[in-house]
Amino acid sequence: MNLARHPRVPLSPWPTPLEECPRLSAALGGPHLWVKRDDLTGLGLGGNKVRKLEYLLGEAVRKGCDTVITTGSLQSNHARLTAAACRRLGLEVTLVLEPGVDPSGRPRDPRDLPPLQGNILLDRLFGAEVVISEDDSEEALTEKMDEVASSLAARGRRPYVIPLGGTNPVGVLGYVQAALEIAWQASSNGIVFDHVLVATGSGGTQAGLHLGLALFMPGVTVHGVTVSREAEASARRVDGLVADTADFLGLSSNPAPPAVVHGGYVGEGYGIPTEAGWEAIVLAARTEGLVLDPVYTGKALSGLVGLIRTGRLGPSERVLFVHTGGAPGLMAQAEALEGYLSQREGREE
Repeated sequence: MNLARHPRVPLSPWPTPLEECPRLSAALGGPHLWVKRDDLTGLGLGGNKVRKLEYLLGEAVRKGCDTVITTGSLQSNHARLTAAACRRLGLEVTLVLEPGVDPSGRPRDPRDLPPLQGNILLDRLFGAEVVISEDDSEEALTEKMDEVASSLAARGRRPYVIPLGGTNPVGVLGYVQAALEIAWQASSNGIVFDHVLVATGSGGTQAGLHLGLALFMPGVTVHGVTVSREAEASARRVDGLVADTADFLGLSSNPAPPAVVHGGYVGEGYGIPTEAGWEAIVLAARTEGLVLDPVYTGKALSGLVGLIRTGRLGPSERVLFVHTGGAPGLMAQAEALEGYLSQREGREE
């Protein structure tokens, strides 16, 4: 296997830090916790999608494309970072976004969008063309992207379409590479991890870590905490991506065991904050100065807290939490966060 034969454009300085979290570990009564700071990827306020985009846009540049089209929610971290990366590379970008839900959890009317804030504000700052889809199904979003691509091609542009979350075997390579980076950092620091935990949405980040760590750190268990689909559906999606990526890399066999994905932390749905997520966000901020978000990393850390409190992760085990970024999404939930903090302070009085 040779990752270097796949086209890649540099978008960030590597490696990202690997930091121990002793105060968070103590607050939870163990295990020994570290965090992989992929929120510090150095482009467009950072996040895990930068790793995927290095390979995806590497392919786009190799093919001579001049316009990139991708999709996500109104507060999509992937969309924001795609816009930033395209500007770095001199490419045009169109974002097909679904409006999501309002604060009460009801589907939002595409004609009645909230004020520009968080990721969507940054999309505008980067000058992305934004197309709002009225149908939020993944199939409808894909069809809309294809429609936009056909229209651009008819006008002489050369479009490149990136799927939801940058999740295909090309994008997954970013986290196979990250697994190699983690293995090197762990070895250099004399750390032997028992577990690695990450938020699982479209599945590409977990798939890359799952395949890469099976290759470079066999014996470590990769845990996903689903933030959207049911756990079984997420695990099947990750397993499919792992198999497809192993084949894409030309491996003779798939070395990864079945994916482990934990459910019970989504709450009312994707993008809707949970009480446990807010608790985890405040805990990380007040023990380690880490900024998590209510859509991905807050729910992922609430899953880690749940696994510790139920005894599934013991106090002597060594666990790496992969921080996938998302801070702009927190800024878009200022009112909800203030409400949680006020209630929390009222209970503590």
